[in-house]
Amino acid sequence: MIAAVGAWVNGRLSGAKAERNKQAAAEVKARDIADQVRNDIGALPADAAREELKSWSKG
Repeated sequence: MIAAVGAWVNGRLSGAKAERNKQAAAEVKARDIADQVRNDIGALPADAAREELKSWSKG
């Protein structure tokens, strides 16, 4: 009985750790995309960046 409870607790903890790792990977990917956008906008001249952001914000 104690072994079954121990296995259940271990399974719950490993599942939570896997979910945290999955969320961390998604956050890293989102940060990379944000950095790429920031770099792309920074490389454009100010007028072109304004036009690009205007059309992008309207969707």
